[in-house]
Amino acid sequence: MNNSNKIVFTKTLENTEWENTLLEKGDLVEKIEKLKSSTGSDIIAYGGGEFVSSLIRENLIDEYYFFINPSILGKGMPIFEKVDYKTGKCKSLRMWNNSFDI
Repeated sequence: MNNSNKIVFTKTLENTEWENTLLEKGDLVEKIEKLKSSTGSDIIAYGGGEFVSSLIRENLIDEYYFFINPSILGKGMPIFEKVDYKTGKCKSLRMWNNSFDI
């Protein structure tokens, strides 16, 4: 992952020491739409519930890959809580020894 180009959307960071990383503080929708219209590899978004929910609200996600890891935290923001999302369909389901990918 260190060799991959990364964009971090942030409201607070001023600099980063992570290799190949660009900090973005501008309009999220505008930046993501520009990335999606450029040629190149897929865009993979990692983030918390608020970040992912904002991508869903703006219809910026083409495919979802859920990696479900049980935790004991007992709280957190569900990514679909404040989103009026479209119904999709499951393209694939892969079973592993102790997990699955949807």
